[in-house]
Amino acid sequence: MTQLNENVTLTQAANVQLLDQVIAAYARTDNERWNTLIESLLRHLHGFANEVELRPEEWWTAIDFLTRTGQACIGPRQEFILLSDALGLSSAIDNLNNVTMAGATESAVTGPFYAPHSPYIEHGGSIALAGEGETALIRGRVLDTEGTPIAGAELDIWHTSPNQLYAVQDHSQPEMNFRGKLRTREDGSYAFQTIKPIAYPVPVDGPVGQLLNKAGRHPMRPAHIHFIVSAEGYRSVTTQLFTRGDEFNDSDAVFGVKGSLLIDYQRNTDRSLAVDWLLDHDFVLAR
Repeated sequence: MTQLNENVTLTQAANVQLLDQVIAAYARTDNERWNTLIESLLRHLHGFANEVELRPEEWWTAIDFLTRTGQACIGPRQEFILLSDALGLSSAIDNLNNVTMAGATESAVTGPFYAPHSPYIEHGGSIALAGEGETALIRGRVLDTEGTPIAGAELDIWHTSPNQLYAVQDHSQPEMNFRGKLRTREDGSYAFQTIKPIAYPVPVDGPVGQLLNKAGRHPMRPAHIHFIVSAEGYRSVTTQLFTRGDEFNDSDAVFGVKGSLLIDYQRNTDRSLAVDWLLDHDFVLAR
């Protein structure tokens, strides 16, 4: 037992010396931010290996997992973003970098399915190019934190199709299905039509799906719509609106739900509006 304890002590001392050497090799540059990041990363990585006494076969399993995650990043599919989301890291970084000003709309993760260059639509136009479901008119204003309307603010919008796939995942859909941009009018108002979103699973045919299965977690995201709201002179916000009452709000596969982002659709009773649901929601931007 004494010999074993001595061997353990020697191993610990060797790893302390090793870590010092590695840090000296990587964290002694002229870039102070790099030095801070890489030293902390190395300390946590080596600390993890030492704490759990990581075995070679376990580390090779991790390397294989990361390799396959990279190999799954094909075309619009970004498995590493999905991995970051599923581990809660994306939400943690989002929280760190988007401290909400009092009264401003809270942020939420971008997710792996954003695509730039969505087409602009007219006020009240539809972003639903294909797909069947319950129609919705979504309207409101973009305001500053003092309640003043912001004219010309841009809303970049995207959500999944009723078949539970985003257009970037599904070549049977029109390329810009359930995507669009519009600008607010002089009174800060916006309006667009779509099909009411539903819950959907994140992709489970890759490494992240295997991770969720290993942990006994479901892959579902609650029904939501993504927005990037921006205006000159204001801090833009990337956010999501989640349908209140969705069964997956408390167990979102990517930990993205925030209480302030829960919204209520109302059944439409106005016969002049040819939609099933109405959603009135204002976005608030901080200067």
